Formats: sequence, C-alpha cells, structure tokens
Amino acid sequence: MVQIKRFSSTDPDFTTQLDKLLAFENAQDDSVESTVATILANIRNRKDAALLEYTNRFDRLSAKSAQELELTPNQLQQSLAALPSVQRTALEHAAERVRSYHEKQQLSSWQYTDSDDTLLGQKVTPLDRVGLYVPGGKASYPSSVLMNAIPAKVAGVQELIMVVPTPGGERNDLVLAAAAISKVDRVFTIGGAQAIGALAYGTETIPQVDKIVGPGNAYVAAAKRRVFGIVGIDMVAGPSEILIICDGKTNPDWIAMDLFSQAEHDELAQSILLSPDASFLDQVARSIDRLLSGMPRRHVIRTSLENRGALIAVQNLDEACTIANKIAPEHLELSIDQPENWVTNIRHAGAIFLGRHACEALGDYCAGPNHVLPTSRTARFSSPLGVYDFQKRSSLIQVSQRGAAKLGEIASILAHGEGLQAHAQSAEYRYK
Repeated sequence: MVQIKRFSSTDPDFTTQLDKLLAFENAQDDSVESTVATILANIRNRKDAALLEYTNRFDRLSAKSAQELELTPNQLQQSLAALPSVQRTALEHAAERVRSYHEKQQLSSWQYTDSDDTLLGQKVTPLDRVGLYVPGGKASYPSSVLMNAIPAKVAGVQELIMVVPTPGGERNDLVLAAAAISKVDRVFTIGGAQAIGALAYGTETIPQVDKIVGPGNAYVAAAKRRVFGIVGIDMVAGPSEILIICDGKTNPDWIAMDLFSQAEHDELAQSILLSPDASFLDQVARSIDRLLSGMPRRHVIRTSLENRGALIAVQNLDEACTIANKIAPEHLELSIDQPENWVTNIRHAGAIFLGRHACEALGDYCAGPNHVLPTSRTARFSSPLGVYDFQKRSSLIQVSQRGAAKLGEIASILAHGEGLQAHAQSAEYRYK
C-alpha cells in the first residue's frame, strides 16, 4: 500500500501541513558547485583543449580534436531516416503542432507619433545565436528538442547550436532526428558543465551563444546559474509537478495514472490531488495501489508519492482554486464539468489542462504549447518558454524640434532635482 499523505482543508493545521508539503530544499551542493567552477574556469581559459579533455574523460571518448565532436547535417538526416515510420510520423506531427502554436506567439514591432511629432515605438529582433542543451546517452528526450528548438526558429534565431553528450559514443537516433526536423543548425556531441562553458564563453570550435536553454543534471543546472549574465538562460527548473482538481466524476484510474505521470520523473517530483468528494479520494487511493505494480518505474513513483504527494479533501471547487493559486503548480488539470467556467479563478499555473480528456502527458509531447514550464511556485511570476524568450525589444525614440523643447524642459527640471547637471544641460542644449 502506498503511504500517500491524506489531509483536509478543514484541519486546524491545514496551512502548516500544506506549507510543509510544498517545501523543497533547493540547497546547492558544495561539491557540485566547486567542480563546476573549476570546469568553467578551465573552459574559459583553455577552450578547445579543456573541452576535449573533459569530454574524453567523462564520456569515455577518444576524440583527437574538438572538430571531431560535431555531427554533420547528413548524420542528422541519417538518424531521421533510421527511425521506424511510426516514430518518424509521430515526431513530425508533434513538431508541426508545436510549430503551429508558437507561430501565434510572435511579437511585433510598433511605433506611433504623438502630438508634438515625437516618434516612439518598439523594435523586436531575434537573438543571433542560441545554445540548446539536450540530455544524451540512453536518455531519449526528443520532445525537449522540439520544445526548445522550434520556438527559437519561429522567433528567427539565426543560428541554433545543440549540444548532447554521447557517453561511450552512444547516439540516440530519436534525439538527432528531432534536431533534423527542428532545423537545428549545428550539433556537438558534448555535455555537462563543460558544454555549458563552451556555449557561454566560446572556444576555437564552438561559437559563443547569446542564450542557453534546455534541461540537464545538477552540474548543468549549476553551470547555467554561474554563466547567467554572460549569457541568458531559460530558467533553473526544479522537480516536476502536477496538481489535479477533480469533482469526483472522472475515472479514478485516469487520475491515478495522471499522478503517476509526474511521479515517475524522479523521487522529488510532486503529485497532488484536490477534491471535494472524500469518497473519490478513497477510490483514487485504491487505484494507486492496484496500478502501481504494473509501472516499470514503480519504485520511483512510490517514493515520490509517499514523500511529496498528497490527496487533499477540500470543501468546494472555489476553495480548490484558492489552494491551487497558493501552490502555483507547473501543471494544473481541471478534471471537472465545464472547466472553462473555472479557469478564470486560476491566476498562477504554468499550464492549465481543461476537462477530463486533457491529460498532462499530451502537453508534454504533442498538444502544441511548450512543456518547458515554471516550477517550485515560480508560476506566480514567470511563464512557459516561448517565442518571446528568443526575441528582444528595443525602444525607438525620435524627437522633433518642437518635442525637444517640450520634453527638454521636463527633463531639465527632473535632472536638476536629481543633481545630475550634465543630464539637464544635455536636454537644455536642444531648446535654449
């Protein structure tokens, strides 16, 4: 029997219980930080030579030069051709849906002229070069390639460089095929903190990028934190999360499996169910116990559910929405009647799945919206990865002679008030 936590919003210590459940210790491991700092310093100073040494050591390769670590476009196409037709078709359909969705996100440049002939506006331009980190080896995350590469390409990024480790020389055709479909420009078989360093600082072989996106292990995350400011990064993601609000009318097996779908990521993933129907929580608990034995990752799921999962009884759906806003989950399923009437109550969530058939797994792979989402309650102030993350905005200001007289006087008064006389005189020169 899975010992998943059970409590109710009417418990006297409910807030304390919920805060304890949500608490996640994201302390940085000193040994990881020290190792990453050393690797980054070596990459920055010794460039290709250090990159080659680390790649050969950690990935058990015997490359003689950094140039050997780049895959050709033909090799990517070979991986695509090697896929079984059913996999290739699924990958292409997923890519098309992701591309179609993100094409609607593009920002536009705009401008207007006010009454004193001052032109003001915004110019939108894509980033020049972006680095995409993809886990490698036996791990197969083609969906991660699609979700990161496609919005970058839709945004108009000129060059997209993917890095993916190949431990023992093992390459994953699905990942490389996804790179081909997403039109990634260059692919290097490198990984770890050394790959992040190469992208951030540049080497003789690998050009410096403007932003680094994509998931990775603790060393990759630590490296991304350290290079932020030299380059941009997408986010430092925490464990995956799902929160389900259910009115008790959905098949309990469906809900149990939806909870599993996040719990199987790792032991720190979080799966929570809120329902005003206490008997339904009992049904889901029984489904969990019955279905768990059939899961290949059942040990990971059990640990996740027992340590960070919960079945919570609420008084009504209004209260469930209030609690959901406090949790601000990465994924939120509204498995209820007329979910469109309740979505307006939700203010904080990375992705909201409406209705009983919209399971989170569809969002991970092929629904269309991005699966790179804010975690650890950061949905209170941040958003899913999108085209806008690969574009930047510049302000446009063109001032007429008449505008300079009007604006210059205002600027002069405020600049003198701040004690910045050069600012004031710079403005005054335009109208005195």
